Amino acid sequence: MSTTASTAALLQERLQQALNPEQLEVLDESHVHHGHAGANGTGFGTHFRVRITANAFVGKSAVARHRLVYDSLQDFMDQGLHALAIEAKTPIA
Repeated sequence: MSTTASTAALLQERLQQALNPEQLEVLDESHVHHGHAGANGTGFGTHFRVRITANAFVGKSAVARHRLVYDSLQDFMDQGLHALAIEAKTPIA
């Protein structure tokens, strides 16, 4: 994971492909976690917030929605992405 922009873009691309969301925002919040567990000392690439609205979440609990996001990004987690704050919603009909 080389830079904030590229990591966020890669996460966004993966979530777009996996869940086809209506709305998607990926924010790198690593800079506010400096010195915390999992921080890599660079201020980027370890702590992200995902705000996502997708039909894939309809009828699923909050835990199941989060699991879909985590499962989509598992290889990033394996490579050092430390934390995700997930806001997963269904579209408003």
